[in-house]
Amino acid sequence: MNPTNFKKSSDPKPHESVRKDHARELAEDYVEAIRQIKLQSKSPRVTDLQSVFSVSHVTVIRTLRRLEKQGLVSRSRKDGICLTESGAKLARQSAERHQLVLTFLKKLGVSEAQAQIDAEGLEHHFSEESLAALRNFLEKNS
Repeated sequence: MNPTNFKKSSDPKPHESVRKDHARELAEDYVEAIRQIKLQSKSPRVTDLQSVFSVSHVTVIRTLRRLEKQGLVSRSRKDGICLTESGAKLARQSAERHQLVLTFLKKLGVSEAQAQIDAEGLEHHFSEESLAALRNFLEKNS
């Protein structure tokens, strides 16, 4: 699995497709959160991720294990939770996509608070074509 080239599945098995999409979204959210914590000059910890996602310690550990298997994060006692090169790339892409959707919603007149909430879900569902159109729109209307 190439984690930087996630694509919506066109698998005729809808439940399998939905599970894959959810796994992709979860991976994007986690690497983006880890990146954000690092940008705040903190070493990400399990408790930080628990707080961000409002989930249990066990849920964070299980998710981190899956992300390790996908080659997106590494963990050690010395360095804590770190993004791999692939994880950092996915985190940057996710953050850029989030910012683009957020900016677009605010440009439409959506309040900052609501735009933040909506962008968190919408960012995962735009195609590259739609994201390019958003970029183009914002460049022309800035």
